[in-house]
Amino acid sequence: MSRAAARHASRTLQDAIARRGQARIVAATGASQFEFLAALTRAPGIDWARVEMFHLDEYVGLSIEHPASFRKYLLDRLIEPTGIRRYHLLDGERDAARAADRTGRELAAADVDVAFVGIGENGHLAFNDPPADFATERPYIIVTLDEACRRQQVGEGWFKSVDEVPAQAISMSVRQILKSLEIICVVPDARKAGAVQACVDGEVSPTVPASILRTHANTTLYLDRDSAARLSSASRGEILESDES
Repeated sequence: MSRAAARHASRTLQDAIARRGQARIVAATGASQFEFLAALTRAPGIDWARVEMFHLDEYVGLSIEHPASFRKYLLDRLIEPTGIRRYHLLDGERDAARAADRTGRELAAADVDVAFVGIGENGHLAFNDPPADFATERPYIIVTLDEACRRQQVGEGWFKSVDEVPAQAISMSVRQILKSLEIICVVPDARKAGAVQACVDGEVSPTVPASILRTHANTTLYLDRDSAARLSSASRGEILESDES
């Protein structure tokens, strides 16, 4: 799954660079993106010097030295391995609102060619926990993380307890994510099966934030058999047919 998603992402980046001389991307983090980013950084033919990267979300008040810092994650797993020179990391340590506004202005200056995203165990998209704000036009917003989201961070090993997880984060807004010309959503693992089912088979609703991806004209959802296990027979049949081809 991750290799297939990386091949897709590589083609998108190469096409954007061929058309416009550069590509602008949004990168997600978290345990679900480990294998995808590893495959993408090894993909041949991408001129990373022509790629500009934006950050999807970051905790408020967390040091870049903390193992759970998404800035550290991106530096270690994407920026340093590829040599990306133009990148915009969200610094939520001191003045999170100012960082959100500054990076938001830079992001809104031109189209984003592709956003790499995932789906949280509670159906969140970036750190837009339910009920998500589907209306705001601000590129980045300060959000309060719900209990399920914070438990997920503990479950993935980023923190020792829920009390250690920051209460707030800077998150790219839902509408800003949807402004990306293309979205590649990578969702492995049985832990995500319930959220995937709600997003694909349920109603598009702020109570299931990632369900909004169904309204985007150019979104591809990459699942493994575990994350797809609870889909309806109709949805599952379509995915298995696509997988076999």
